[in-house]
Amino acid sequence: MTPRVLVLRALGLGDLLAGVPALRGVRRAFPGHEVVLALPSALREAALSGGTVDTVLPAQAPGRGVPTLTHWTGPPPQVAIDLHGKGPESRDALAALSPGRLLAFAQPDPPPPRWRPDEHERDRWCRFLAHYGIPADPADVRLPPPAVSSPAPGAVVVHPGAESAARRWPAERYATVARALRGDGHRVVVTGGPGEDALVLDVAGRAELPERDVLRGGLPFGELSALVAGAALLVSGDTGLAHLAVAHATPSVTLFGPVAPQLWGPPPSPCHLALWKPGPPGDPHGDVPDPRLLGIAADEVAAAARSVVRHGRTASERGAEPRVASGRP
Repeated sequence: MTPRVLVLRALGLGDLLAGVPALRGVRRAFPGHEVVLALPSALREAALSGGTVDTVLPAQAPGRGVPTLTHWTGPPPQVAIDLHGKGPESRDALAALSPGRLLAFAQPDPPPPRWRPDEHERDRWCRFLAHYGIPADPADVRLPPPAVSSPAPGAVVVHPGAESAARRWPAERYATVARALRGDGHRVVVTGGPGEDALVLDVAGRAELPERDVLRGGLPFGELSALVAGAALLVSGDTGLAHLAVAHATPSVTLFGPVAPQLWGPPPSPCHLALWKPGPPGDPHGDVPDPRLLGIAADEVAAAARSVVRHGRTASERGAEPRVASGRP
């Protein structure tokens, strides 16, 4: 029987994509193993799209809790790797399967590396693996090109949604940016996740977008990935789509609020601008918009978007693929 490696990262789309460099390191370190990733079943297509894992073990808990893994079948995993968090709960969920080897921040033997709260998410998990002799490159973020065509090739994509209100910039400001970019001659489409149709329609109505440019209902991952990969620009909050833009080298403007881009933003590049007002950290899962996020003005975002689109067009005309990364306009 093929030996198996079980990796736990049962979080959201952005967490999955931020974990791609670490997952690539695991894939390379265990070439003769089946790599199984425990995460929500809704992310199965996204998890398998990067070629980093072989199988998905559906696993989900309310909020960002730690799911049980007792539905694992067959022999214990030869190696279990906790990429979910630093606490004992995720370690214990893996330990319950009696793996041959367990790697976790909360595992005392062998001694783990030190947890650094000010470390970028991609850097953290690559450093964690390197501590155990598994090299991983934090810059290894790219995904293969999507297998399907974009529903709006060359458009500017505006994504106003976010899992929590703390990371949701006001709809009227997104609409102002959409109107400005449409006035520049760009096709602008608005999209949202499942359950965000009211928000999508609000932004589209305020921006006076035609029906064909309103992508409601939450696109399947393959179509969503193709939309972002083929876009001229993505404007969004700190969500999974921002990470998807980095994965496809699509120019982006990302609005940060409760969490600093130094912890979750794109790697440095003029093709990816992270807008943020410095201040004390907030609650990324709060139920009201974060004050730092509200401090970002619509004209500031429109100016950043124009700057990034110009740079992306210039790079394309030179035949150069834009590098992924982050900064401020």
